[in-house]
Amino acid sequence: MTETVVGADWQAWQNSWDRQQEWYLPDREERFRVMLDMVEALVGPAPRVLDLACGTGSISDRLLKRFPEARSVGVDLDPALLAIAEGYFEGEPRVRFVRADLKDPRWTEKLPHDTYDAVLTATALHWLHTEDLRALYGQLGTLVRDGGVFMNADHMPDEGTPRINAAERVFRHARMDAAQAAGAVGWAEWWQLAAADPRLAAPTAERFEIYGEHADGDTPSAAWHAAVLRDAGFAEARPVWASPTDALVLGLK
Repeated sequence: MTETVVGADWQAWQNSWDRQQEWYLPDREERFRVMLDMVEALVGPAPRVLDLACGTGSISDRLLKRFPEARSVGVDLDPALLAIAEGYFEGEPRVRFVRADLKDPRWTEKLPHDTYDAVLTATALHWLHTEDLRALYGQLGTLVRDGGVFMNADHMPDEGTPRINAAERVFRHARMDAAQAAGAVGWAEWWQLAAADPRLAAPTAERFEIYGEHADGDTPSAAWHAAVLRDAGFAEARPVWASPTDALVLGLK
């Protein structure tokens, strides 16, 4: 292993998570920038935000740094990532965290507010199958206020372009292999480091009991996401950013 964060402070764990995610998503910061641009454009610089499937609070961190008057509620089921988020944001009154299972039909009852100006999520909902995602989008249709926004940045491949997809995959994996050879830490190795930290060992073991090794969900196209959001009551929905493999879909109530 080329990275040692065991016993480090919560800032170091947050940084380590960012680096691990950037190994997979080199354009990660660009999608966050576009997401927050659209928040400001559509609901202003002081939004009440639901950080959906928040993980370590990556979206909330960037939100609060850009918009000092924003408020955020992060919701997730993963006990290890929530432990990092709660440690990192300890003493920050603008953010709070809720542990809930998005597949539970009553998860919204745990939230402190009935509606939000913006619901934001990134690289998370591919853990869900389409039937669960459709149900979740139906719930978001009532959580987002009129005039508010929902944005989901995630894997949304276009299956109609197989040669483009294959070439991009070869290129991306070659770049990832080079980065790993230079010391980048991938998903499995990062979780081994987390399990070795006494503060994260128990929640890491619990999260693997919940999720297993990785997602078994679905990755429908951006067009599917936009159509389902319109069915859920969003007046407009379309991608506002895209890479060869991912997209950021925005729904406007």
